[in-house]
Amino acid sequence: MSFVAINVLEVPPPMRAVLEERFAGRAGEVEKMDGFEAFELLRPVAGQDAYLVYTRWESEESFKAWVESDAFGRGHAQAAASGPAASGSKVWTFEVAQQKAK
Repeated sequence: MSFVAINVLEVPPPMRAVLEERFAGRAGEVEKMDGFEAFELLRPVAGQDAYLVYTRWESEESFKAWVESDAFGRGHAQAAASGPAASGSKVWTFEVAQQKAK
């Protein structure tokens, strides 16, 4: 089964548009990585400020290879140059125990 990494980004309301624009214009480096399966940017509703950046991988090793790659640095260069849109972040990781798709 797959490995999931969710980056939880605390984003103040005034920075939401900036964050979404950055993801819309992202470099797309993650899609080129071996073992990459899926990406989603989840917008908060119901009074939350946290965006979730969901990525799914063939294995934890594939995810770790992404985080340690030069492509990861290139993919995050825009945020580094412009300053962060998020006021904090943490990463949650999971192994998929069960899965069903339509």
